[in-house]
Amino acid sequence: MKAGVIVEPAVAAPRAVTPPFDRRSVVSLFSRLRKPGGQCNPLPLYAELRSMGNIIPAPWGGQLLTSFELCDQVLRNKAWLVPDGDWRARQGAGTRWTAASSREMSKTLPGLNPPHHTKVRRSAGNMFDRKSLESIKVMVEQATDNLLDRLSRALRNGGEADFSALVSEELPVMAIGGWLGIPPGDFALLREFTHDQVFAQELLPSASQLALSDAATAGLREYFMALVARRRETPGDDPVSGWIRTWDALEPDPEAADEAVYFLALFVVLAALETTSNLLSTMVWLLSEHPLQMEWLRSHPQHVAGAVEEVLRYDSPTHVVSRVAGDDLTLAGVPVAKDEMVHLMVGAANHDPAQHTDPDIFDIRRKATHLSFSGGIHYCLGAPLARLEATTLLTGLLRRIPHLRVSREPEWAPRVAFRRLTALHVVES
Repeated sequence: MKAGVIVEPAVAAPRAVTPPFDRRSVVSLFSRLRKPGGQCNPLPLYAELRSMGNIIPAPWGGQLLTSFELCDQVLRNKAWLVPDGDWRARQGAGTRWTAASSREMSKTLPGLNPPHHTKVRRSAGNMFDRKSLESIKVMVEQATDNLLDRLSRALRNGGEADFSALVSEELPVMAIGGWLGIPPGDFALLREFTHDQVFAQELLPSASQLALSDAATAGLREYFMALVARRRETPGDDPVSGWIRTWDALEPDPEAADEAVYFLALFVVLAALETTSNLLSTMVWLLSEHPLQMEWLRSHPQHVAGAVEEVLRYDSPTHVVSRVAGDDLTLAGVPVAKDEMVHLMVGAANHDPAQHTDPDIFDIRRKATHLSFSGGIHYCLGAPLARLEATTLLTGLLRRIPHLRVSREPEWAPRVAFRRLTALHVVES
């Protein structure tokens, strides 16, 4: 077990917060994170949060972790669990955790703990191993070329285009939709559902946001259960058909098997669309803000993959990951009771000066380590696909539209956990 995370009975001990906890300051900080200034540049707010300590009581309960080391250790330590369905039920009726969308998410792979997680994870197979990626790569390259054609037409003769709408929102759904064999005519519907569904996974969703998420989740269930039914009737050489065959061997009840396949398809789409779209837009925004680094990258295209890793470190698509204590634990001297939640402030941890030199400087030549794909048994299964899309797109931009630049201030959705760049207007210099 790594230093800093000790599994032992909780004892009465002072909380390791320096300086003394100021609830009002933390509430104010999270309020500012949701506003345009905090969305545009959360780094000063994360520095302020880190100055309060490595472990800070969350005003709504539980703990906030700000250091890279502690976040990394919690992600890798099996004593820390994801908030699964049983945990959510224990929070009581009327809480955000018992909303329909939240209950549904607890049945997808990221909401499962062992041994259920182990069984479902094995049933999914090696989704994006080297062999699978080779077949997907051709599709991603073709989609990227088509989207850059579209972008070039929009930019012709000094025109301006919204990169998020024309490219970032399109490439992930084309990649995952093509892999799953989803009709292209359904892509827009799935994007719309995904944007609303993610509220169930936000840090502190409002009642109206949860209502949107509930409605979107119901729409996604109807869509994917119908897809599973069609593939059962007419199986093919696609992942959904393969999962049906796998679950038919694991589960004697056909309805239960179909539902297991539905949850796999739901998980894959939700994981692939929102976060990857934001990664692609953020990549273009950051490189546009650092033209000298963009110029260097044009001359050194072999460093494209490293540039993508620095984008992931500097502004991760996911800024908060939550875990719960599987027992009474002590975390770096702070007692955490069984079932208590800890929020891993990944966006702050990726800028921890104890981990990175000059962490608030964007530098595509650094050896970037980050927690942006989580860790441990819940390490992001779609990480290879996200990297493939980002490196393919950046390579294409450097080759075809090398002087792309952002023409006005980007626009963000007012979120904390899941970043979303809603508009990124660009021109060609």
